[in-house]
Amino acid sequence: MHPLITTAALELLLQQEVPPTLLDVRWRLSGPPGRQDYDRGHVPGAVFVDLESELASPPGAEGRHPLPEPAQLEGVLRAAGVDRDRPVVVYDDGDGSAAARAWWLLRWAGHGRVSVLDGGYAAWVAEGLPVAEVEPRPRPGDFRVRPGCMPVVDAQGAARLAADGHLLDARAPERYRGEHEPVDAKAGHIPGAINAPFADHVVSPGNASPVRWRSPAELAERFARMGVTGTAPVGAYCGSGVTACSVLLALEHAGVSTPEHPAVLYAGSWSHWSRDPQRPVATGAEPG
Repeated sequence: MHPLITTAALELLLQQEVPPTLLDVRWRLSGPPGRQDYDRGHVPGAVFVDLESELASPPGAEGRHPLPEPAQLEGVLRAAGVDRDRPVVVYDDGDGSAAARAWWLLRWAGHGRVSVLDGGYAAWVAEGLPVAEVEPRPRPGDFRVRPGCMPVVDAQGAARLAADGHLLDARAPERYRGEHEPVDAKAGHIPGAINAPFADHVVSPGNASPVRWRSPAELAERFARMGVTGTAPVGAYCGSGVTACSVLLALEHAGVSTPEHPAVLYAGSWSHWSRDPQRPVATGAEPG
């Protein structure tokens, strides 16, 4: 499946005898909880999954949003009705990064038929499509988590990738340059990393309009300007492993990476890297 799906395509799929499994993963780093928004209205049939407690392990030595334990993730997905042979569509109501985290995790867990709703819940509502307030009771799914189906690296692997390939830093430019660090232990970036802010991979028209992903051609051009064309290994990190997933989705949407040769995630990201005082830190803009 393509990593993105339109509202029109999803509407048609939901009319099929066996519709896709829908996951609502609305989430904001500073709150309020996405569950509140879900209860006020969601795409009919969607099951809410909490990014903070269900799509990540508790914060600790591995960072602020470590990958969930496989058994925990399998229980969450089965309870949400995820089957091994049934497509899954995930959405949020923001810039797509929370949905991208769910998309990547399902792929990492071995599910090959996952898409993110382009424009998210805001697009669904803007087009006058039906919403529901009643929480569905899905039949338990049979999906079996097989961790490792998408590549990850640790801190050493991230450093090698920055030296020998392309390591993309998904954070805002001021955090990358080390001018502002609101959360983590140090300010700056992994030496050799390229700043590729996740917010630049979508179009935010404002006025509560849906945030849409840029076209494959636009994204391919943006990555090419960074020197990222798919000829060398590429990966991404961010603050804690969430918004980096949207960069990985953008790379696949652009055709720079493929399901057969996916880009790599440094799951611990800056929240893990910056914990160790022995790891080097770079500041300022990229050379050249």
